[in-house]
Amino acid sequence: MKNKLKIERAILNITQEQLAEKIGVSRQTINSIETNRFVPSTLLALKLSLLFGKSVNEFFELDDSEK
Repeated sequence: MKNKLKIERAILNITQEQLAEKIGVSRQTINSIETNRFVPSTLLALKLSLLFGKSVNEFFELDDSEK
Protein backbone atom coordinates (compact mmCIF):
# COMPACT_ATOMS: atom_id res chain seq x y z
CA MET A 1 0.00 0.00 0.00
CA LYS A 2 1.28 3.45 -0.91
CA ASN A 3 0.49 6.58 1.05
CA LYS A 4 0.85 10.35 0.85
CA LEU A 5 1.03 11.00 4.57
CA LYS A 6 4.48 12.59 4.48
CA ILE A 7 3.39 15.00 1.75
CA GLU A 8 0.20 15.96 3.58
CA ARG A 9 2.13 16.41 6.82
CA ALA A 10 4.63 18.68 5.05
CA ILE A 11 1.81 20.80 3.62
CA LEU A 12 0.59 21.46 7.17
CA ASN A 13 4.20 21.96 8.29
CA ILE A 14 3.92 19.60 11.26
CA THR A 15 6.49 17.12 12.52
CA GLN A 16 5.96 13.41 12.94
CA GLU A 17 5.92 14.00 16.70
CA GLN A 18 3.24 16.68 16.46
CA LEU A 19 1.07 14.50 14.25
CA ALA A 20 1.54 11.53 16.56
CA GLU A 21 0.42 13.58 19.56
CA LYS A 22 -2.68 14.84 17.73
CA ILE A 23 -3.93 11.34 16.91
CA GLY A 24 -2.64 9.47 19.96
CA VAL A 25 0.14 7.28 18.57
CA SER A 26 3.92 7.24 18.79
CA ARG A 27 6.23 9.09 16.42
CA GLN A 28 7.57 5.69 15.41
CA THR A 29 4.09 4.69 14.24
CA ILE A 30 3.90 7.75 12.00
CA ASN A 31 7.37 6.99 10.64
CA SER A 32 6.41 3.37 9.97
CA ILE A 33 3.30 4.43 8.08
CA GLU A 34 5.22 6.98 6.00
CA THR A 35 7.88 4.41 5.08
CA ASN A 36 5.26 1.77 4.22
CA ARG A 37 6.38 -0.61 6.97
CA PHE A 38 3.01 -0.44 8.75
CA VAL A 39 -0.54 -0.42 7.43
CA PRO A 40 -2.71 1.62 9.77
CA SER A 41 -5.92 0.32 11.26
CA THR A 42 -9.22 1.63 9.98
CA LEU A 43 -9.55 3.71 13.15
CA LEU A 44 -6.13 5.31 12.64
CA ALA A 45 -6.81 5.95 8.94
CA LEU A 46 -10.09 7.65 9.86
CA LYS A 47 -8.36 9.80 12.50
CA LEU A 48 -5.84 10.94 9.88
CA SER A 49 -8.66 11.64 7.44
CA LEU A 50 -10.49 13.76 9.99
CA LEU A 51 -7.37 15.66 11.06
CA PHE A 52 -6.34 16.54 7.52
CA GLY A 53 -9.89 17.04 6.23
CA LYS A 54 -9.38 14.61 3.37
CA SER A 55 -10.81 11.23 2.51
CA VAL A 56 -8.91 8.06 3.37
CA ASN A 57 -8.57 7.42 -0.37
CA GLU A 58 -6.60 10.65 -0.72
CA PHE A 59 -3.98 9.26 1.68
CA PHE A 60 -3.79 5.58 0.86
CA GLU A 61 -3.68 3.69 -2.40
CA LEU A 62 -3.34 0.00 -3.20
CA ASP A 63 -0.23 -1.17 -5.03
CA ASP A 64 -0.83 -2.87 -8.37
CA SER A 65 -0.05 -6.23 -6.76
CA GLU A 66 -2.80 -5.64 -4.16
CA LYS A 67 -5.59 -4.85 -6.64
